[in-house]
Amino acid sequence: MWRLFKLLFFTAFLAAVGLVAYAYIGPIVDPAFVPPQETVTVPVELDF
Repeated sequence: MWRLFKLLFFTAFLAAVGLVAYAYIGPIVDPAFVPPQETVTVPVELDF
C-alpha cells in the first residue's frame, strides 16, 4: 500500500513540475502560446 502512495505522490509531483515548466517555457517556444493583448473599454452606468 505504501508503494502505491509513493507512486501516486511521485506522479502528482512530476505532473506539477511539468505544468509549471510548460507555463514558463511555452511562450518562449511557441509565440502563438501568448494570447493577443488589446485594450477593452466598456462604459458602465450605475443606478443610484
